[in-house]
Amino acid sequence: MAVIRQDDLVQSVADALQYISYYHPPDFIRGVHEAYQREESPAARDAMAQILVNSRMSAMGRRPICQDTGIVTVFCRLGMNARVEGDGDLEALINEGVRRGYQHPDNILRASVLADPDGKRSNTGDNTPAVIHWQVVPGDALEIHVAAKGGGSEAKSKFAMLNPSDSVVDWVLEQVPKMGAGWCPPGMLGIGIGGTAEKAMALAKESLLDPIDIQELQQRGPANRAEELRLELHDKVNGLGIGAQGLGGLTTVLDVKVKDYPTHAANKPVAIIPNCAATRHTHFVLDGSGPARLEPPKLEDWPEVSWGDDSRARRVNLDEVTPEEVRTWRSGETLLLSGRLLTGRDAAHKRMADLLARGEPLPVDFTNRFIYYVGPVDPVGDEVVGPAGPTTATRMDKFTRTMLAETGLIGMVGKAERGPEAIEAIREHQAVYLMAVGGAAFLVSKAIRSSRVVAFEDLGMEAIYEFEVEDMPVTVAVDALGESVHHTAPRIWQKKIGRIPVEEDA
Repeated sequence: MAVIRQDDLVQSVADALQYISYYHPPDFIRGVHEAYQREESPAARDAMAQILVNSRMSAMGRRPICQDTGIVTVFCRLGMNARVEGDGDLEALINEGVRRGYQHPDNILRASVLADPDGKRSNTGDNTPAVIHWQVVPGDALEIHVAAKGGGSEAKSKFAMLNPSDSVVDWVLEQVPKMGAGWCPPGMLGIGIGGTAEKAMALAKESLLDPIDIQELQQRGPANRAEELRLELHDKVNGLGIGAQGLGGLTTVLDVKVKDYPTHAANKPVAIIPNCAATRHTHFVLDGSGPARLEPPKLEDWPEVSWGDDSRARRVNLDEVTPEEVRTWRSGETLLLSGRLLTGRDAAHKRMADLLARGEPLPVDFTNRFIYYVGPVDPVGDEVVGPAGPTTATRMDKFTRTMLAETGLIGMVGKAERGPEAIEAIREHQAVYLMAVGGAAFLVSKAIRSSRVVAFEDLGMEAIYEFEVEDMPVTVAVDALGESVHHTAPRIWQKKIGRIPVEEDA
């Protein structure tokens, strides 16, 4: 019987979470690079270049790939002939590993987990508890898969109880466009089919732990219905033309994974869970011989990709920009921002909206200013700020009209698309929404020269900061005319690809 020391389990979980915070799986890097080499859309190609450069920088600097260092999911398979030494709760031991992993002084990871989710929503401070799935299996070892799932991609999960005769492919193709770009494509789709509602969701999540191997499947051909679905969905989802970051292009998904399970005769439960451009997971086995040893990838695993073509970008001085200048920018245009940039996301917007509703002044003057939707990682060493990539902008849609109408704000920076309500408010107030690349947080942080909290310090990473930025790359996603690149670009590429019928605009 294998006897596994409690300390080895705790240390292995902590080490794994540090490891996946800055090392992409090599199969993911290969998948993105292959997609980058094939891509014909300049905007999508540029976004993938940023993702690849950011990944290499994160690996070399051992700092998070994305500022959203995720909620931890753990899949455990405990052998019947193995035991963990001591009488501690195994879930408590795993959570102690999470706590240590996220609070490592050399690479602090952002705590994003909130207790009392429909009440006070208080940050637990150490990213515990993890979501843990257990199986007892034959054997004499403890096998653990650790993943850290970003909130932006998790928010795009879908579930349906289809009728037995309904098409899974049709349902997935209906759902993916509704997911928008908030899940930071290109990534993977995990599909779970069968069992019960909760089983289908667990299957979809677990499928994302498998390596990217769609090219191998394409070469050898499918051996069962799940593999047939993988091939068909990979082809048809990419045919939607959504592309990297929703900017239009040939590759929306690098792979599609499908796991199924027997189900009731009256049901066909189906779940979709996407993995984003910050795909993070690893696997280890404890057999009583000590903590897990996680071998770092080789630097050669990252391709040498250059990024940045200043010749086609417009430089913008945020300290001097005027509403008149903003109105000249057009959807799809590339900008390089320099100057003072305010930040704020969900909690800050809610607090500001409450102050405005009560007729009270805001602690910051937003007149002719831009706000960046971000919750940065704490800095370490001589950093002025930790990884600071954008958060999903649609969550701020409900506040957009108020902010534009009552504060003097003229522009916003985030990731993914805006909804109809926000786009109409942007058009009405002749403002602008700019998009930064999700999954390139460490790269973005290198454009930030200084950082200070200017309001709501008690909100931690959700406080309002003022960044001083230099040549921060963004794309005009919604211009003052209300034209959204996330609406126009996928339709253009869908037509070019020609796999999905496109209805002409009326």
